[in-house]
Amino acid sequence: MTIPLDADAIRLNEHSQRRQLNREAHLRPSLQIAVGARVSYLAYLHRHLSREQENWLYRELAIQLDIPCPPQDDGQFLLETSIGRIKWERHGEFSSLAIMAREGESRPFAKPALLALPATWLELLPGNVLVAAHAVLLGPGALPLRVEDIAAQYFSGHELVGAEIGDGAGRAYTDFHIHADGFSRYVLADFYMGRRQAARMLFRLLELETYRMLALLALPVAKTIAPELAKVDEELAELTGAMSMACGENEPQLLHRLTELAGATENALSRTDHRFTASQAYYEIARNRIVELREKRIQGLQPFQQFMERRLAPAMDTCRAVAARQRELAERVNRATALLRTRVDIRRERQNQALLSSMERRAAMQLRLQQTVEGLSIAAITYYAAGLAGYLFKGAKAAGLPLNVEIATAAMVPVLALAIALGLGRMRAMLHRQDEIGRSH
Repeated sequence: MTIPLDADAIRLNEHSQRRQLNREAHLRPSLQIAVGARVSYLAYLHRHLSREQENWLYRELAIQLDIPCPPQDDGQFLLETSIGRIKWERHGEFSSLAIMAREGESRPFAKPALLALPATWLELLPGNVLVAAHAVLLGPGALPLRVEDIAAQYFSGHELVGAEIGDGAGRAYTDFHIHADGFSRYVLADFYMGRRQAARMLFRLLELETYRMLALLALPVAKTIAPELAKVDEELAELTGAMSMACGENEPQLLHRLTELAGATENALSRTDHRFTASQAYYEIARNRIVELREKRIQGLQPFQQFMERRLAPAMDTCRAVAARQRELAERVNRATALLRTRVDIRRERQNQALLSSMERRAAMQLRLQQTVEGLSIAAITYYAAGLAGYLFKGAKAAGLPLNVEIATAAMVPVLALAIALGLGRMRAMLHRQDEIGRSH
C-alpha cells in the first residue's frame, strides 16, 4: 500500500540559481501615486562611485530620517518615510533617485519633493547629474483647459510637447527645457488611470528622458572624432597612392606609417566603440518607452514620438554613420597594411632566395676547391709516406737484407697513394652519413 506524501515532505533538487532568478521579478515592485503627488527625480552617472559608497550614502539618509537602513545587495530599494517614498536604483552606468511626496501643493514646482530631504544629506549627492526633473500628478479639474494656460502656469510659457497617454486615460505635458532651478518639468493629468497606472506612466516619461540623454552622450564623441577620421582618411589615401609607386627602399617606411595609422584607428575604436554601442541600446529603450505610453495626439501639440524622431533620430543617425565610418577606416587601414606587408615579404623572400643561390654557388666552388686540395693532399701525404718508407728500406738494407732501396721505394708510391685515397674517401663518406643523420633529427 502506497502512503501519500505530505506536501511539506516534497523536496526538489533545484537549480542553484532558481531562487535568485525568480527574485529578479520582484526586485522592482509596482508603485502607486495619488492625485496631487509631487515627484522629484535624479539620474546621475556613477563614474568613480562604487556601490559601497552609494550604499553608505543611502544608509546615511536612512539614519538622518530615523528609518531602518535599506538592504545593501539588491542594487535598489524603496523606503517608506514620513514625507513619502524614496526609490533608488543602480544600473549599468547610472543610478536614479526618485522622491515621491504625498502632500499636494498649490504651486508644486515652487516646493518640489526633493526639498523634503535633509539639507545636509543633499550636499552629499554625487555629481555627474544627467537628468533632474520635477513632476506633479493632477486631477482633470485642476488642469487648465487651454494649452497656452498650461504652458504659462507650469512651464514659463515655453512650447509644449504632450499627448494623451494610456489610450486616453491621462495626459502628459513637458517642454524638455531645463528651468532656472536646474530641473525640467512634467505635468501628468489623471482622468481614469488609477494610482498604479499613473505611477507606471510617470516613470516611463522620466525613463524616456533619462535614456534620451544617455543616448545623446555619444553625439559629442561623434562630433569630436569626425575630424580625426577625416585626417585618417586623407593620410590613408596618400599612403595607398604612394604604395603603387613605391620601390624596395620606400616600402619599409610606408609600412611603418601604415602600422602607426592602424594603431591610431584601433585606439580610437577602443575608446569610442563602447559609447556608440551603448547609445544605440539606450535609443532602443527610449523608443520602447514611447510605445509603452500608448499616446494619442492632442490637437496643436507635438507628441512625444514625433519629438523624439525629429530631435533624437538625426543624432543617432550621425552616431551610427561615424561609428560605421570608423570601422570601415580601420578595415581599410588593415587591408592596406596587409597588402604592403605582403609586398615587403615577397621582396624579402626574393632577396633571401638570391642570397641562398649565392651561398649555394659559393659552396659548390668551395667543394671543387676542396676536391682539388684533396688531390694535392693525397700527393703530399704520399710523398712524405714514401720518404718514411725509404728510410725504412735503408735501415733494412743496412741490417743485411738484400734490398734495392730505390726500387722498393718506387714500388711503394702507388700502393701508398691508393691506400691514402681510399682512407680519405671512407672518411668523407662517414662524415656525410653523420651529417644526414643530424639533419634528419
